Formats: sequence, C-alpha cells, structure tokens
Amino acid sequence: MVEANPQHWDAIVVGAGPAGCSAAAALALHGRRVLLLEREKFPRYHIGESLLPFTFHPLQRIGMLEKMRASCFVKKYSVQFVSPSGKASQPFYFYTRYPEEIAQTWQVLRSEFDQMLMDNAREKGAVVKEEHTLKEYLTDGPRTVGVKVQDKSGATHEYRAPMTLDCTGRESFTASRKGWRIPDPKLNKVAVWTYFKGALRDEGKVGGATTVAYVPQKGWFWYIPQHNDMISVGVVADASYLFREGVREPKDVFQREVKQNAWIDKYTSAGQQVGNYFVTGEYSFRSRHCASDGLLLAGDAFGFLDPIFSSGVMLALKSGVLAADAIHEALSANDVSAQRFEAYGKYLGEGIDNMRRLVCAFYEQAFSFRKICEKHEFAQGEITDCLSGDVNKDFSKLWAACEEFAPVEQPLPYGTPLVTPA
Repeated sequence: MVEANPQHWDAIVVGAGPAGCSAAAALALHGRRVLLLEREKFPRYHIGESLLPFTFHPLQRIGMLEKMRASCFVKKYSVQFVSPSGKASQPFYFYTRYPEEIAQTWQVLRSEFDQMLMDNAREKGAVVKEEHTLKEYLTDGPRTVGVKVQDKSGATHEYRAPMTLDCTGRESFTASRKGWRIPDPKLNKVAVWTYFKGALRDEGKVGGATTVAYVPQKGWFWYIPQHNDMISVGVVADASYLFREGVREPKDVFQREVKQNAWIDKYTSAGQQVGNYFVTGEYSFRSRHCASDGLLLAGDAFGFLDPIFSSGVMLALKSGVLAADAIHEALSANDVSAQRFEAYGKYLGEGIDNMRRLVCAFYEQAFSFRKICEKHEFAQGEITDCLSGDVNKDFSKLWAACEEFAPVEQPLPYGTPLVTPA
C-alpha cells in the first residue's frame, strides 16, 4: 500500500504480535488503510509457542494456512498429562472431535512465527513501522484520535485515525495507563523456563504433543517439541513453592524442580540445556474495560490467562480478527463510540472465562481429569473442546461435573466498554 497521506489512517494498530498482525491483515482485507506500529525490530524472541486447533479459523481468515503448512514447525495433534511418578495419561487427540484440517496444529518458534505474521500483514496491505514506541494517545475530549510515537532515532511522530487498537501485549499500555489492569484473584503464578537440544520426544503423532507434567503443590511443567531438535521446557507454580528455602536463582529453581517429575527428568536428561533461564510472574490479569471512544483492546492487552493450556496465541489471533471486524463495522457506521464494542467485549470475555474455569479447576488439589472422565463419559469430549480452543460454547454440563470434585470459578465482571455520558 502506498503511504499517500502518512498522518491519517482508517485504523492504527499498536503492537505487532499475533493479535496486532491478525487485526492489521484483516482490516487491510476489508480495504481499510491501516498502520501497524511495533516498538521492536523483528525477528525477536517471545515465549508462548504452542498453538491450539482453533487457531485454524483466524489463520485461514488472514491467509496464513498455506504458509504454516509449508513451514518447518512441528505438527501437534494432541496434549497429554503426566503424573509426578512419570505415568502419562492417554493423549487428548484433537481429531476425535474435529476434522483433520482443524485437528492438526503446530508448535512454533515465536521469532519465526511472528515474523511470518508481520510479513503477511504487509502482503495484505498494512503499512508496518518497526522500532516505533507508543508514548501517548492523542485525544479529543474523551475520544482517542491517534497516537504519538517515538522512532529509534528519538524523533516523535503523530498519526491520526478514527480508531486505535491496543495490541501491546501483557504490558497493556491502555490498561496500565488508565488504571484498568485488574490482577486475577486466583491465578498468580510464576514461570521459569529454558531450552534443551537433543532431549527425548515420543515416536509418531504423539511426538508433537504438548506435555503437561505435574509437580507437587499443583505446579506443572510444559514440554513443547520444536523444530531443529529443540525442546521448550518450563515450570509454573506459586512463588512460595518455587522460591522456597531461599532458592532464588532461576537455574537453581529449574534444576531442582526437574527432579520432582520422573518423566521430565528422564526426557531432559537425554539432551543438553542451551541458552538462558527465564523467569516471569504474576501475569494473569484482565482489563476492566475493552474499549473507550475511538479505542479498542485485543490480545494480551485485553487480558492474559495462565498458560497451562496454551490458550494465549489462539485468543490473540481470535481477538485480533474479531476486533478488526468490529472496527470495520464501526467505521462503516461512522460511529466509533465505546458502546459499539459491547458485543465484542462480551464474546471475548466469555471465551476467556470458560478457559479460566478449567485452568482454576486444574489448580485445585481435588481436581483430576482422569476421575472426571471415568465418572462422566461425555467429559473427555467437552474437555478436549476447551483444550482445543472451542471456548465460546455452553459448558454448563461440564462445570456441573467438575463441581463434584472441585469448586468452579464464576466469570470475572470485566471487559465492558467505558461508556462516556452524552
């Protein structure tokens, strides 16, 4: 797209992660003049590497499927759970519920995947500016009318548009600046992770599975096979558990916890640890509002959920496309007031809350996938649906079954638009 008038756009998208790139591509496909701003230079490192089957629909929508099928990314067909003793569950295969094109997804290297998404947004017609950092919103009364950004040289630029979409990730520029950021009352975990080369992986289709391996106190490891013979391995639990007895160094925490699960110990021992040990904590939150006049939130900027079931990228891609459609309709109606985005916030929040209920139940000591599935034949299919990312459906029957074993959380009262009085 030729940047004929560099100051005025139909929509400005801030942040070129999965939410921002999918939104920019979808808006461009609507014929909108869209500017995508990213503070970093791609490719760049990012965690969140396992895709759910229901990424299929947004990837299809923005023209990414053939690129994914031609990639080197490991194909993922299932998820499995492993007890501390090392006993693995039967895999939850996605093809038991969905056609093959949806049931097979991927384990990605985010530096490569996000670069592909950015390139795709460019191909679809979005103008992308890297190394441009958002400094503040431009406003006209309560309405957002654009952004002020700083480029890598230190120069500032102002860009104006009827709609701005915040896809700034977990830092959530809008929620942090406006005081909308609400920590999750139940999910305040810490993650420590690193990478292994040459570690074990199973044969056949299960070789691409995400493995969730338990440690004491309802903590867990992820074990995600990637291409180039690499494995992403991380442990998640309460800070009081991981940093007990004065152990603070991420490397020391990780190496101690590996010994708490026989499967993880065996599989990582066959490989060589490479690179850094990373740590992050207290990351689950929701934004009090999804929108104000001229401004909308998507992806992790709207809310971030504990990564136990790898929902982050799916929710980001899904919300990006949903936000693009909502913005296109608002622009077509010449109405960018916050209340136009009520249905968007409600739909996105319902999906997050359904996944959150399963996440919170998982952390309850009395909860067990095996016990629920043994007692209720229908439960395996319903759990597979939620684990696949089919989150906007009625799970009331599943929650009733779960409550026989552990409390089920209620939806959080966040995500409504901030409506300005007339």
